[in-house]
Amino acid sequence: MSEPAPAPSPHALNSFETWAPLLRLWADGARAGGEDGTVRLAGAVGRDGWRSSSGVRPRGRASAAEQAAIETVRDALVAAGAESVTFSARVAPSRRTRLRVAGPSPAVEHGVSGGGALLLVEGAVPEPWRRLPDPAPDARPARSADPAALTRRLRERLPGAVGAGDEEIAAAEARLGRTLPDELTALYRVVRGRWEDWAGDAGTGDAVYEAVGCELLPLDDVYVADAASRPAPWRFAACEAAVTPPDAAVQHLVGSPGWIVFGDNGGGDRLAVDLTPGPAGRTGQIVLLSHEAYIGAEPVADSLTDLVHGVRPRGRRYGRGEGPAVAHVNVAHLRSVEAAAHPELEVLSIGVWDGPPVDLTPVVGLPRLRTLTAYPGTLADPRQIGLLTGLEYLEVGPDEWRALLDAGAVPRGLAAADITTHGLPDHGRLVDLSNEILALWGRPPIVRTVIDGDLGPLPPA
Repeated sequence: MSEPAPAPSPHALNSFETWAPLLRLWADGARAGGEDGTVRLAGAVGRDGWRSSSGVRPRGRASAAEQAAIETVRDALVAAGAESVTFSARVAPSRRTRLRVAGPSPAVEHGVSGGGALLLVEGAVPEPWRRLPDPAPDARPARSADPAALTRRLRERLPGAVGAGDEEIAAAEARLGRTLPDELTALYRVVRGRWEDWAGDAGTGDAVYEAVGCELLPLDDVYVADAASRPAPWRFAACEAAVTPPDAAVQHLVGSPGWIVFGDNGGGDRLAVDLTPGPAGRTGQIVLLSHEAYIGAEPVADSLTDLVHGVRPRGRRYGRGEGPAVAHVNVAHLRSVEAAAHPELEVLSIGVWDGPPVDLTPVVGLPRLRTLTAYPGTLADPRQIGLLTGLEYLEVGPDEWRALLDAGAVPRGLAAADITTHGLPDHGRLVDLSNEILALWGRPPIVRTVIDGDLGPLPPA
């Protein structure tokens, strides 16, 4: 029985006219499937990207017409207050088209080019984002830390600079909820970093960069780089582990209440004073938080005084070693689940595999295992996942989810989940499966809108 078409919606996101230019371009460049000449399209459009699948010809950069068509859909997303939607379409030889738009949903995390994890527990974040720094009672400031020497150096190099007064320092401390460290206070008492203080003179800004060793944030923009300041999609965040080696200078964390950001290296990486150092670190050391990483920081100076004097640390570790906490079982890494099994294992990822499907028995009962991701078809018995009672994130294929649901074996401790599709063209099946998972937690379903239209005649050959 054919699916009845709903009444036309006044909402731009659910209007065929919004989607028609994009569907027309992609249908004209797609390969017909089956003997009836039908073209099937699928993909997603988000504010931050887009993707297509199901037979669209490979392309490089989008053409001007394609980019304009995508922007039309993005404008509708913005108007709807949505981040992304997925879609599928069936274009008949007559060019009559049935479009299905799925989402947006408050229970689906938006991601690059649309789609994202199912949010089973509202407001939940992965374990590394809940991790606080370990105490470092033996940590001390570096001998080089010297607020008076820092002040003299900056005044020599920045004569006439406008510094912050007592009220401005107090206001910053009240906003941050903590007292600024002495070296940082000394820095801002010499130069507070406001562009208006330089009368729009780029040369003065360059002089400040040279004197301080970074692009100095205005005092009003100084912030604490806690975990909330470094958000990440569940798909990536759940596969991180906050493990700090015993000889690391910096704790391998997402964020810390002791990371006070005051500068930028000019490439988007932030510099912070670190008041919660690693086992081999120094209180007040300067660390760099990469904009390309979700977790961790790198030591760049033992003190703010050293940064200003251009002195850099040597041979300092910063905790990238995850050890046995994260294991990848695939053709290029570990060759068995047995090799991954360890009491410290937190994240198990099973990827491209050329052997028989794997048995999860070796990791059943491990006390810290919280994340499992597995490519479709790699598990011997998906129902074994139900024995991994400590999981908070699970990402497996549609057939694996189907087996879990039918067996009533979905781990109920999950906070988020995802479905690995690898180009699954049947978005209807994917939405149905997602809604079945969401229903177990009483979460809002993904709403599908069915829209009929006509793409008009084929372009001339």
